[in-house]
Amino acid sequence: MKKPIRILLQTTIPTTEDDWSIGRFSMLREYLASVQDEGGNHIFEVTARDRTSDAEGNDPVLSNLGESDFDQLWLFALDVGDGLTEKDQAGIRAFRQQGKGILTTRDHQDMGCSMCGLGDIGDMHYFHTKNPDPDETRWDRDDPYTSYISWPNYHSGANGDYQKIIPIDPIHPTLKNPNSPTGTIKFFPTHPHEGGIGVPPGNPQAQVIAMGKSLVTGRDFNLIVAIDHYKDEQDNLLGRTVAHASFHHFVDYNWDIDKGFPSFVDEPAGNGMKNEPRALEDIQTYVRNVALWLADATI
Repeated sequence: MKKPIRILLQTTIPTTEDDWSIGRFSMLREYLASVQDEGGNHIFEVTARDRTSDAEGNDPVLSNLGESDFDQLWLFALDVGDGLTEKDQAGIRAFRQQGKGILTTRDHQDMGCSMCGLGDIGDMHYFHTKNPDPDETRWDRDDPYTSYISWPNYHSGANGDYQKIIPIDPIHPTLKNPNSPTGTIKFFPTHPHEGGIGVPPGNPQAQVIAMGKSLVTGRDFNLIVAIDHYKDEQDNLLGRTVAHASFHHFVDYNWDIDKGFPSFVDEPAGNGMKNEPRALEDIQTYVRNVALWLADATI
């Protein structure tokens, strides 16, 4: 029996009941923990936690991540600039320098901008006041309905609905689904204001692997960016990494609206994920694929 792949699901905010704390990612955690190999052995061992701070203000796990026995980090950056200290960022960079995989995601405007200290991981994420999209034609609000949220914000649909993603050829291994009629992942959860992501300049291993389409403007936008292994200037073989435009691809509310939401969410929800069972199957298949790809395991 192989040793389980140890995954850390981590937010950059403290535990708060009326927020997107890690407890609202329970379906993701439970699904990953349930995945088994052909012999009935669990493939993943999952730890889920919110940010905590030690006496110096650092997260005791993230700041020492390079010394941990985790195999990959799924970072849900939900802060607006104060979610990672310099020591936390150094711990995450050290973790990746060991060849370990990282998934990062955030949402609209400046949410998650503490990731800007993570090298090309931060470079993949475009924010409003930091590292803006190099395409200035995208410096405007795509979602006109939630007027207090500024760019980047792409309206892929209501929370609770699904979108048809646009996989980019050649199809990335994480987007394959042998149970799908097309052989690929087709559906993803939607969100009224997804964030902006892109390929860091000068990185030949980075690629946009899937795009979405705004239901308001019809504009395509980058949904997922992936970076394969490559060596840094110190000759470290860096771990694979995946960036998502929105954490709402993974949160309970967007997989099942009956799971509830924080009180500040005021957009009307949809029922698409409930009415189309293939949508939940697709995002769960994708989650499994990503966890295996980040670990250099067979998909």
